[in-house]
Amino acid sequence: MLNPISTRTNEIMQELLGELETQFDADCVYINGPIGDELVCIARETIDSIKKDDGSHDKLYIFLTTNGGDTITVERLVNIFRHNYKEVNFVIPDHAYSAGTILCMSGDNIFMDYNSVLGPIDPQVMNKEGRFVPALGYLEKINELLKKAENDKISQAEFLILNDFDLAELSQYEQARDLTTDLLKEWLVKYKFKNWVVHKSTGTDVTEEEKSRRATEIAEELSNYERWKSHGRPLNINTIRSLGLQIYDFGEDIGLQELILEFHSLCEDFMRLQETPGFIYSRRT
Repeated sequence: MLNPISTRTNEIMQELLGELETQFDADCVYINGPIGDELVCIARETIDSIKKDDGSHDKLYIFLTTNGGDTITVERLVNIFRHNYKEVNFVIPDHAYSAGTILCMSGDNIFMDYNSVLGPIDPQVMNKEGRFVPALGYLEKINELLKKAENDKISQAEFLILNDFDLAELSQYEQARDLTTDLLKEWLVKYKFKNWVVHKSTGTDVTEEEKSRRATEIAEELSNYERWKSHGRPLNINTIRSLGLQIYDFGEDIGLQELILEFHSLCEDFMRLQETPGFIYSRRT
């Protein structure tokens, strides 16, 4: 049962959510927390309840805040969203790292402001100790040690590390990397680039080959560990745009920006009051 403070916070959140749904003329869902297996069932229940309540909208806006998670879960979430909506858009009030960035790349549109950040697409993989680790960081280190070994510059300690590394685990990291880039390329072409039909500079038609090439370039850049150096590197709106992606700046509409940030702030306050690490919120929950 909600305490009086949580109840009032929830009432205000519902009011703000209603304003957002009216402004976007769409269903809106707020997601904050890790992207893991448990999110799939909750996301489906949330979307199903919204569609049963009012199936008139064919657009969905997801207000996303996450440090990342599992790529397979991302794929399942995309299947849920796309089964129910013709258009899916992502709004980033603060940050969406790693798997969160991958999820955003499945959207028709992405909305950020000057303080919003995405991150490199570095898939999280469970290692033999049962911990989720960033795959690209491990692959980069292994490649570094292999180059040293090829040049006879590897130390005894480094050789022992390399020799002890599980080849099956390494293969798992490589598969996670390849799956991530394949999904990103597929979704960019299918959704993000679907309305990219004419080159602004020349007025000529955009070909499917050009869309595919651009998607490949973006996927490679976002997974370029050597460039970003860190799994948690924050990439702001200008950095993302420089990769060749169209990003809408919700900060250009001050009223909308204030509404989004107030809603996000109250949702985070509500999470703290409920002492929960993960949160999905809609007009039906």
